[in-house]
Amino acid sequence: MGTSQKRAIQNYRTRLGERGLVRFEVLGREGDRELIRTLGRRLAEEGPEAARLRAAVTRSIAGEPPRTGGILAALRRSPLVGAELDLQRAREDGRHVEI
Repeated sequence: MGTSQKRAIQNYRTRLGERGLVRFEVLGREGDRELIRTLGRRLAEEGPEAARLRAAVTRSIAGEPPRTGGILAALRRSPLVGAELDLQRAREDGRHVEI
């Protein structure tokens, strides 16, 4: 490999490092190639989706039990929070049936 190619690779890796990324090699099955590439691209992104994906993969690999309160957290993220909905129902005793 020529010196210009080595310099180009070094510059590329420096630019990756400035973005907080590193290059590494992973061994896997041929059928998982696209899955691993897609996972890598998603994890390299910034934002809440990458953080959720990272947390889910970490929990899955670590074998930790899922955290409680997931439904409550989802309801709190709902767009209907603060919509002042009236969810009360009228209480009825029902009808009288002779047996």
